[in-house]
Amino acid sequence: MSEGFGAGGQQQDDLLLQQSQQSQSQGSGEYQWSSYAMMDSSRVSTCLISMLLIVYGSFRSLNMEQEQREKEKKRQSESTNNLLTGEPISPEQNKFATLDTMHALCLPLGASVSLLIMFFFFDSMQMLFAVCTAIIATVALAFLLLPMCQYIIRPCSDGNRISFGVCGRFTAAELFSFSLAVSIVCIWVLTGHWLLMDAMGMGLCVAFIAFVRLPSLKVSTLLLTGLLIYDVFWVFFSSYIFNTNVMVKVATRPADNPVGIVARKLNLGGIVREPPKLNLPGKLVFPSLHNSGHFSMLGLGDIVMPGLLLCFVLRYDAYKKSQCTQTAETGVPPPRGVGSRLTYFHCSLLGYFLGLLTATVSSEVFKAAQPALLYLVPFTLLPLLTMAYLKGDLRRMWSEPFIIQQASKQLEV
Repeated sequence: MSEGFGAGGQQQDDLLLQQSQQSQSQGSGEYQWSSYAMMDSSRVSTCLISMLLIVYGSFRSLNMEQEQREKEKKRQSESTNNLLTGEPISPEQNKFATLDTMHALCLPLGASVSLLIMFFFFDSMQMLFAVCTAIIATVALAFLLLPMCQYIIRPCSDGNRISFGVCGRFTAAELFSFSLAVSIVCIWVLTGHWLLMDAMGMGLCVAFIAFVRLPSLKVSTLLLTGLLIYDVFWVFFSSYIFNTNVMVKVATRPADNPVGIVARKLNLGGIVREPPKLNLPGKLVFPSLHNSGHFSMLGLGDIVMPGLLLCFVLRYDAYKKSQCTQTAETGVPPPRGVGSRLTYFHCSLLGYFLGLLTATVSSEVFKAAQPALLYLVPFTLLPLLTMAYLKGDLRRMWSEPFIIQQASKQLEV
């Protein structure tokens, strides 16, 4: 799920990664930790982009939930109007996938199995990995580009859906965003450029944060704690068992280009130029503008998993605000903590930034890839738990945070 936080050159494994870092540090006059190194463009880009993805994905998820709620209200009103006519009303399909306790416990185990499969069978399955990644990234990238395409298409489109038979009905903006996504993925396959790979990774992050839900703080704590153990084990302790850092090995191993594989099978090697190998979009890579060959790498899981927690607390902040508005109309005083400027989302986002900063300092001090969740989980989860306890929301957020509680009627004497 996460590839850790590291810096180095574009190498094939962690040994070469560390050697490149050492040679760069010697060539630049013992490149040691300093404020200048901390403000390197690759590190600043990693921090800003990851936070923007979490914020955008969380608000996108909240807007989708509000739109679904409005559609549900409209559907209920239509169903009451059609009681006399007897016309059936098709139920609204739920777009979101909600994780439960079993999912939270099994996800780190499933991620470990997937990591081992990619470690042992990557050479024989890299074609399958590349094709599946390209398909999934195309759909996620189309979702990321959809709001921009809607803004562009709006002046010249009436918003009607176009039927494609069994494939479904789509708007012009959806077709435009899908065409752009297919073009970007095709160019990435032909060039292997890191910027296009990052764009695909950004789409995966936003889509996962927007469509996957954490129902409670209990599930969030179990999930993040299990993934923290998973991240620490595969980054720090896997080398004692497999004689190499499995996480870094899988994260930095390029795959053979499917175009090149097909060309070799069709004996077109002399006609088609050999395409570059592909770094699969399981991470965000930002090269430095100052140090040639130096880059910062952050796994998508280090963005998505804390992002799910921040999406959960953003939904809870919006829920508490709506409950406060409803109770204010009935004359009931608002619950404790409602109305304060520092929300749970602000607290968690600040903790995520501090966790990223700590991971950056650690990677610079130890000159090695760091499991980012080791720093992100405590910095996001512990302040949130403390704040919820102080505001009196911890018990409710832990079990059933979105269950509407009826206000008790007060008898007037």
